[in-house]
Amino acid sequence: MNTKKKIHSALISVYHKDNLEELVNELLKNDVSIYSTGGTKTFIESLGAKVTAVEDLTAYPSIFGGRVKTLHPKVFGGILSRRDDDSDKKQAKEYDIPEIDLVIVDLYPFEETLKSGADEAALIEKIDIGGISLIRAAAKNFKDVVVVSSRGQYEELSHLLREKKGCTDIEDRRRFATAAFHISSHYDSAIFNYFDAEGLTAFKESLFPGKKLRYGENPHQEGYFYGDFDEIFEKLYGKEISYNNLLDIDAAVNLIGEFDEPTFAILKHNNACGIASRPVLFDAWTDALAGDPVSAFGGILVTNVQVDVKTAEEINKLFYEVIIAPAYEDKALEVLMQKKNRIILVQRSANFKDRSIRTVLNGALVQDKDVYTESAKDLTPVTNLRPGKDTIQDLLFANKIVKHTKSNTIVLAKNKQLCASGVGQTSRVDALKQAIEKAKSFDFDLQGAVMASDAFFPFADSVEIANKAGITSVIQPGGSIKDQDSIDYCNLNKMSMVFTGIRHFKH
Repeated sequence: MNTKKKIHSALISVYHKDNLEELVNELLKNDVSIYSTGGTKTFIESLGAKVTAVEDLTAYPSIFGGRVKTLHPKVFGGILSRRDDDSDKKQAKEYDIPEIDLVIVDLYPFEETLKSGADEAALIEKIDIGGISLIRAAAKNFKDVVVVSSRGQYEELSHLLREKKGCTDIEDRRRFATAAFHISSHYDSAIFNYFDAEGLTAFKESLFPGKKLRYGENPHQEGYFYGDFDEIFEKLYGKEISYNNLLDIDAAVNLIGEFDEPTFAILKHNNACGIASRPVLFDAWTDALAGDPVSAFGGILVTNVQVDVKTAEEINKLFYEVIIAPAYEDKALEVLMQKKNRIILVQRSANFKDRSIRTVLNGALVQDKDVYTESAKDLTPVTNLRPGKDTIQDLLFANKIVKHTKSNTIVLAKNKQLCASGVGQTSRVDALKQAIEKAKSFDFDLQGAVMASDAFFPFADSVEIANKAGITSVIQPGGSIKDQDSIDYCNLNKMSMVFTGIRHFKH
């Protein structure tokens, strides 16, 4: 069966005219007759092409302020008629409906208009009706018709026309149809989500492009990433990014985004194993690594300032998977690129999703992201002893880390350096004991350190254990019916404690 088809006629109706010229010229070289309307028709004619107005084809003008232009049987019949169906051919001849072999449509920019903050009246006018209908009709009849539904496909079609002398194969047409249904479904999802502002009717999320990863969390699992990674990062060097890399990268940039002063963090399995804030990056790196030099092996490194060559030379002594920074000195890059397989990323933006999504059972859980970061004004002292200025800074530092650490968690910090954390434990006491033991194993002096908890203490046992380890100040959400027990213990042992009123569970 010969699936190759010559393109004889095209319907072109686009909102944006940029990059269209090359494609139109290629159509003219292949003697393709063109139907168009409005501004598109004027633009194509300016290129020297002969164009048949859609209004002349339908014998109907554009009406209702342009809302109705192409919605007519002579247009849709020409797209949807089956070329190998005798009945369709008979009806097409009877009603003088010409075949349309190619449809090129660029939809009204609904999402761009929404982002601009335009009022609803303007937004409604950017809901494309004719264009979306043309796309779906042409895609449905991909056996006979080519559909181009995005400006990004103009170059592809131009190349195809040159290579195949104005013809397409069924594989080509199916590929374009797949892209068309993607464009139309994404467009409709954006409109639906605008109208379904409360999000109670259905969950619809359209993310693209899609990329198949080497594997998922483990080698026996398939893995995919959907989204525009290049919008957030520029990859300068290294191997292909894996599923687990992406999870760690996400955790790293969300954590580092909490800090304004120069900070370096090292993460492993989505949790910080070392982090420090210092005026000089080299010192921040040195103190971050001291937090857990064992776990740092094979970790993810992230900072919020440019990496200098002195710091790079120290980093180069460690095996790591990924490093992320807003910039690198040229000589620092030369050092970091000395070893293969490292992934070196420049963070371009922090344009992240404002909701988190997880599949559960036969559905999905959707929630707002935990974006609240406490400041000094959010702290309510609850003990007789009030924390001093420097202690408050340590408390806030520890609280930022605890927010991004797997529950149940306890974070111990001192002088804006992570001493240790207890991560993902089934009890808060176990998390605290784990943190203390780990801090001691790396020779941290916890005398004068602070403790942060992601949730309230149900009993006074945690503050008692912390006190005996040398910890002198505590930050926690509060909210337990036995809060007073912890407060009383702190008062008796000259500890300070503040409540935030904000829980930071992370499961």
